[in-house]
Amino acid sequence: MYRTNTCGELRLSDAGKKVTLAGWVQRIRKMGSLNFVDLRDRYGITQLVADDSADPKVLEVINSLGREYVIQAVGTVRERQSKNPKMPTGDIEIEVEKINVLNAAATPPFTIE
Repeated sequence: MYRTNTCGELRLSDAGKKVTLAGWVQRIRKMGSLNFVDLRDRYGITQLVADDSADPKVLEVINSLGREYVIQAVGTVRERQSKNPKMPTGDIEIEVEKINVLNAAATPPFTIE
């Protein structure tokens, strides 16, 4: 299945649900043992997270990602530790179990907002 949900529709009431999302990589943040990917589609942005205990293949793919790569991610919705009230999906994040690059992209010369 290409995706089960869009990036803008998941909320805290979906915690524990296994989902498949697809979209563009908006931003990647590496914070020590945690890796964060902001995934964007036309409906919104959802944060993906993987820590050092994740599947090594998942970490390898996350480390190879660039901005505007098109990816598909499978994972479980969970409540975020530090919530972001500025985003509709700011109460949740997806703990990544599987990730697939659908299309690599050259880094654009400007940020797409």
